[in-house]
Amino acid sequence: MTKSEMAEELAKKIGVKKQQAEDIINIFTGCIINALAHGDKVEIRGFGSFRVRDRAEKIGRNPKTGANVHVPAKKVPFFKSGKDFRSTVNSI
Repeated sequence: MTKSEMAEELAKKIGVKKQQAEDIINIFTGCIINALAHGDKVEIRGFGSFRVRDRAEKIGRNPKTGANVHVPAKKVPFFKSGKDFRSTVNSI
């Protein structure tokens, strides 16, 4: 499902225009991104939680040349699904 398809579905369910539904989705995802960027954890009960994990620096390998490459440390977003979410997906 794309964001556009999700906006159509949301618009039908709550009785608003598709553009308003897209705005709601953009605000929602923006709030999650902003919270993670500030180091906060976002938890939506029954759905899951978002947080940032630190990845250590490492030595990688260029698959084309075989040369060693330094990969710097970085932060990556991480999502852990909630118990209800997992059980619904597994029951289908």
